[in-house]
Amino acid sequence: MAKLIRWGAFLAVVAVGGGLWITRPMPLAPDTLTGVTGDPVAGAVTFAAAGCASCHAAPMAEADAMLTLAGGRAFASAFGTFYAPNISSDPTHGVGAWTDLQLASAIQRGVSDTGAHLYPAFPYTAYAKAEVQDVADLIAYMRTLPASDVPTVPHDVGFPFNIRASLGGWKLLFARPGWVVDGDLTAEQTRGRYLVEALGHCGECHTPRNALGGLQTGQWLRGAPNPSGEGRIPDITPARLTWSEGEIVEYLTSGFTPDFDTAGGEMAEVVKNTAKLPEADRAAIAAYLKVVGAES
Repeated sequence: MAKLIRWGAFLAVVAVGGGLWITRPMPLAPDTLTGVTGDPVAGAVTFAAAGCASCHAAPMAEADAMLTLAGGRAFASAFGTFYAPNISSDPTHGVGAWTDLQLASAIQRGVSDTGAHLYPAFPYTAYAKAEVQDVADLIAYMRTLPASDVPTVPHDVGFPFNIRASLGGWKLLFARPGWVVDGDLTAEQTRGRYLVEALGHCGECHTPRNALGGLQTGQWLRGAPNPSGEGRIPDITPARLTWSEGEIVEYLTSGFTPDFDTAGGEMAEVVKNTAKLPEADRAAIAAYLKVVGAES
C-alpha cells in the first residue's frame, strides 16, 4: 500500500510538472524583430487603431493627457477587478526599461518582462494576429510618449484566479491562431478583418464569453453583457446592425448614428480613435462588418 501511495505521489508530481511545462509562458522567439525597424509615425496610426490610450491613460484624462499612459483605470469582471498598468516610458514605474522584444512579447504573447503570464484583460489574444511591423511601429511610437512615475495599481483578483500559472492553461484553450471570419474576402474586407479582429480587438467587448472567460467565437460580434453590469454591448452583425456601409463610416468618424444619436460610454472613446484612422480604414471596417456571419 505504501508503495502504491509513493508511486501515486510520483505520478502526480510528474503530471503537474508536465502541465506546467506545457503551459509555461512562451515569449516571442529572440530573432522575431531582427531586421525590423519601427516607424513612430506609422506607429501613431497603429496606436489609434489598437485603442491603447483608451485603457492605459489615467482615469478622467482628456486631450493631450491621454498620451501619458499612466494606467489606473479599473475594469470590473466576474473574476475580479483589473487595473490598467502604467505603460509609459518611465523606466521604473512604466515600461521604459523593457526591450522591444519584451514589449512585443507582452503585446502578442501575454508574457511580462519577468517571464510571467499576463491576464487576458489585456487583449493579447487579438494582438497576436498583428503584423510584426505594426507591433514594432507601435513600440517606436510609445517610446516617444511622456513618462509617468505613477505606480501601477495591483489587480484585485482573489483565489484561484490570482494564480498566474493557471493562465497557461487558459491560453492553451483560448489563445488560438487564425481568423474568425474566413473565406473569399476582398482586399478591403481583409483589411477590415485585420482592423477588427486584430488591432481593434472589437470582439473583446462585442462577443459573449464562456464561464472561463474565453470568447464564444460561434457568436462572433453578436453582443454581450457589459462586464460592469450596466446594460449590454450591442450586436454589430448584419442581422442587427442594418446601417449602410456609409452610415457605419460616418459613425466611426463623427460618432453620429443614422438616427442622429451619438456614441456614448466606452464607444465614444473608440470613435475618437477610429476618427484618427485613414478614411479607407474606416470603410474597410464597414465592409468587414457587412460580411460577418456570411461564412456560417
